[in-house]
Amino acid sequence: MSDGPLIVQSDKTLLLEVDHDQASACRRAIAPFAELERSPEHVHTYRITPLGLWNARAAGHDAEQVVDALMDYSRYPVPHSLLVDVAETMARYGRLRLERHPVHGLVLITTDRAVLEEVVRAKKVQPMLGERVSEDMIVVHASERGHLKQQLLKVGWPAEDLAGYVDGEAHPIALAEDGWHMRPYQAEAVESFWHGGSGVVVLPCGAGKTIVGAAAMAQAKATTLILVTNTVSARQWKEELLKRTSLTPDEIGEYSGAVKEIRPVTIATYQVMTTRRKGVYQHLELFDARDWGLVVYDEVHLLPAPIFRMTADLQARRRLGLTATLVREDGHEGDVFSLIGPKRFDAPWKDIEQQGYIAPADCVEVRVTLGEGERIAYATAESDVRYRLAATSPRKIAVVEELVKKHAGEPTLVIGQYIDQLDELAEKLGAPVVKGDTTVKEREHLFAAFRTGEISLLVVSKVANFSVDLPEASIAVQVSGAFGSRQEEAQRLGRLLRPKGDGRTAHFYAVVARDTVDAEFAQHRQRFLSEQGYAYTITDAADLAS
Repeated sequence: MSDGPLIVQSDKTLLLEVDHDQASACRRAIAPFAELERSPEHVHTYRITPLGLWNARAAGHDAEQVVDALMDYSRYPVPHSLLVDVAETMARYGRLRLERHPVHGLVLITTDRAVLEEVVRAKKVQPMLGERVSEDMIVVHASERGHLKQQLLKVGWPAEDLAGYVDGEAHPIALAEDGWHMRPYQAEAVESFWHGGSGVVVLPCGAGKTIVGAAAMAQAKATTLILVTNTVSARQWKEELLKRTSLTPDEIGEYSGAVKEIRPVTIATYQVMTTRRKGVYQHLELFDARDWGLVVYDEVHLLPAPIFRMTADLQARRRLGLTATLVREDGHEGDVFSLIGPKRFDAPWKDIEQQGYIAPADCVEVRVTLGEGERIAYATAESDVRYRLAATSPRKIAVVEELVKKHAGEPTLVIGQYIDQLDELAEKLGAPVVKGDTTVKEREHLFAAFRTGEISLLVVSKVANFSVDLPEASIAVQVSGAFGSRQEEAQRLGRLLRPKGDGRTAHFYAVVARDTVDAEFAQHRQRFLSEQGYAYTITDAADLAS
């Protein structure tokens, strides 16, 4: 028995003692393959899953590294059955390979004949396969490349896709060389993606995911389709590409609700791509509008289902997914793995913070107690309205006012889910509010004023969660959120992580109603922050003024 911080259990759960002096090193060692499930104060629970192990395998980690991490940090002997299972699960990845054959075209090849015999008998796999060329090779219908990978993942035999990619229509793109250079982890991310062909790069908000996208485009030197969350994001991508690459304004098109331009580099919003009329997705033909050499998916964890369906037909195109977290609240991580590609690069937030590329952050949960009348209303309410009642408690307004006063003059965002709550806060604070019905022009004006320091306080709804560049924001006060969304927590904290000119620490406050589902959801959201190594301190609203 050693004094390690980790207890490894035979049911594939890992218990990490948070206060142990080796806890941070252990967290970094297990992060590539284990997912955090629960993160109370003293002991965090991780789980090892097949998808986590396959993502680790695709990102270049082997079973020996996983086993070494478990054995190095485990307090007790690691169950032998678990070590065997880890090795066998990781060995499943790559026993089936998709390759391009000079005569037969797309083929499925195995290094283990029994595995091929098993999968060809799977009902949902069978229709995608063609002629059996040999005992170890079978023809695959080219149009089924993506769908086949989805099904093989589901039957537990993920295929390694080595079938290559079409170059697409060539287009000269180079990185601008003046005034900036790529950070080492960005260059490593691009190299890992390009070597793998397709896949996902996971980087913190503020760590320069757009630059990774630009560098991948410069590597491809081909027409590129970029899919983003909203119009503001589309315009920020365009600004960044004009700054960082040789592209000119005439070479970059916007394809959104307002504009429909198709250029060598086209930036489209998920919303317009998934707009339906009479049951038909009328804009999905954009995928075929040009011979794209690269498709970039920004915020890939938000990818809507119709885009997944179209991506299944785009497997011959290089695909790059960019995200701050692979967590999807809808459970579609497997579709990201099989259709966009596995995780190719993942940089722990704390590592990048220590290198000075993102700001340090202090995370605080401020708990309020509902008044007697509120508690009765909450107790007698239907379960589907309880969260709203707790999240929009009037008790939170005084807390927000106190926090804003405490950080007066610092660039501050007040963030929430419910528009009436945000309108009331904006009025009380004398601050502008950005919400769904705020025009794109007005949003851009307010964001620009915030960036220049003309205004230092902004109330924002979830429209500001994704792909909005507010680099100087150093304070965020969250009053309500999308239930227990970890991906939202990642994005909201991410708003603060751009490095500050004076090196100051960012402060992220979550105002939570105790003894309610608001507190339960807050605990769920905090899992992501704990996974990245951020400690959450808890304080009572009554202590703020003291």
